[in-house]
Formats: sequence, C-alpha cells, structure tokens
Amino acid sequence: MGKFVIKKTPTGGFNFSLYASNMEKIAVSSQIYTTKAACKNGIASIGKHSVRCIEEGKIEDQTLKKVEAKTCPKFEIYLDKAGLYRYRLIASNGESIAMSEEGYKSKNGCLNGIKSVSVNSPDAEIIDETAK
Repeated sequence: MGKFVIKKTPTGGFNFSLYASNMEKIAVSSQIYTTKAACKNGIASIGKHSVRCIEEGKIEDQTLKKVEAKTCPKFEIYLDKAGLYRYRLIASNGESIAMSEEGYKSKNGCLNGIKSVSVNSPDAEIIDETAK
C-alpha cells in the first residue's frame, strides 16, 4: 500500500508526494494547493482517475510521431528537456494533478511508474506533515 505525504510549501500552500510500498517516490502534485482540503481532494482524484486510466487504456504517448489523442482523464507520456520519459496525470477537467518526479531512461520504465501510481494511490495512507 502506498502513502501520500502532505507538506506545506514555503509560500504557505500545500502539495503532496506519493510513495510506493517500498517508499520510493513515484509521483508529486502538479500544483500548489491553497488549502489542505483542496490538496486532499487532489489526492482522492489521483486514486480515482489513475485506476480508470489503466482500465480504459487512456495513456497518451506524446513521444510518438503520430499521437493518438485520448480524452480526459488520461496519463500523458512525454520527453523532458534531458530526453528522459516522464508522465503526468490529467484529471477529467483537463488539469494536471500529478506527475513523475524524475525522468525514466526507458518508456517501459515510465509505463511501470504509471502502473505503480494506479496500484499505490487508491487506498494509500495519507500522512499530514503539516499537523506537526
């Protein structure tokens, strides 16, 4: 089972990281939330949308010459400036809600990261480090 960790940003906002059961960080929030409640809503959305994307094959590979566009929610695979594969999870409303923190050398590694998000996020424990 995965874990979400909520932290406060230096500007007073909130963000999260998702860790797999082996405590490897597999995703981070794509935005800074102004309230903790909004951050928790983003976390809930990841569990719901990531599983649906896997079940429905909604992974849009933007590294291909001919991209097969998918409707939201979806995962997008893309290449970063260093030429590494990354993913982001796009919610039903078209907003990015999570992304890989680090790039992957191979597309298969990136796909495994996506699968890990869908496995570890639905019932993940939420650790609120802002309550300390």
